[in-house]
Amino acid sequence: MPIHTERKILPYSASQMFDLVMDVEKYPDYLPWCLDCRVLKKGDGFILANLVIGYKLFREWFTSKVTFEPSSTIHVDYVSGPLRHLTNDWTFTDNGDGTCTVDFYVDFEFKNPVFEKLVGVFFAELVKRMVGSFVIRAEAIYGIKK
Repeated sequence: MPIHTERKILPYSASQMFDLVMDVEKYPDYLPWCLDCRVLKKGDGFILANLVIGYKLFREWFTSKVTFEPSSTIHVDYVSGPLRHLTNDWTFTDNGDGTCTVDFYVDFEFKNPVFEKLVGVFFAELVKRMVGSFVIRAEAIYGIKK
């Protein structure tokens, strides 16, 4: 599967964006293809969560471990489910003017070669739509800022 990286400058603080991304239990409310999320365990600097992803007849769950440094970084590692691997990183940097730079990285691969090929065709669009959903969520929570 291809790797996707994206950088956005947003009119919110690093702390605001960090909090929004870390609120994984709200993902089904706004994230495309996320049907359910359950936090299994919380600890100092980590959470373990199950996410159910789906589209039409396809529905799969996977477990990931999320480690973090408050207001600055989030790192996601795959634990179990339909993937061969998953690595996802978020970095939030305050720009000193009320905005922040968000760096996003994702690399994943499905175990099922047919589904892997199908997703591969739409991968860039899927990930851009997902990242865009976080921006739309920030606007809904924190207001639209220019």
